[in-house]
Amino acid sequence: MALEGRKVAFLVAAEGIEQVELTEPWKAVEEAGGTPELVSVRPGSVQAFDHLDKADTFTVDKVVSEVRPTDYDGLVLPGGVANPDNLRQDPSAVRFVGEFFARGKPVAAICHAPWLLIEADVVRGRRLTSYPSLATDLRNAGAEWVDEEVVVDAGLVTSRRPQDLPAFCAKAVEEIGEGAHRSQARSA
Repeated sequence: MALEGRKVAFLVAAEGIEQVELTEPWKAVEEAGGTPELVSVRPGSVQAFDHLDKADTFTVDKVVSEVRPTDYDGLVLPGGVANPDNLRQDPSAVRFVGEFFARGKPVAAICHAPWLLIEADVVRGRRLTSYPSLATDLRNAGAEWVDEEVVVDAGLVTSRRPQDLPAFCAKAVEEIGEGAHRSQARSA
């Protein structure tokens, strides 16, 4: 199996996570033989949403201030508008993301999650996609934004919205399975 023996961090804020952008990649990692862990800014549980409506809660496995990228083989950043907006205000979360890039480890970000990549200053010179409303933010941060279902740039996987999840999940599993990408660190 592609991710046998690999551990994948799913970094989320305390609330505002688009549930399907958490659960579908989580399921894909498990089905590929990997071990997902829910990492958040505080212990306890997190509140997911189905667009603007509250959905399920999920139990946090680890707090971001207590883990390091060396503990994981890959990182998944689910979207939702509030989720990455909250995360980009947390220095531990921003540092955690930046260190993944510095180490060349695969990162998969969907929907609004690239806001966190902007805050970590890792998009300059990268080709990626996101929810369309972030296009100007990403261009202003030095990225080449494209309107495609899934974009892979040296270990960075991005997609636009929940409808892109099948392609996003497949590419995230593939990139995490490949391991570190030396060229990923170029933007860190």
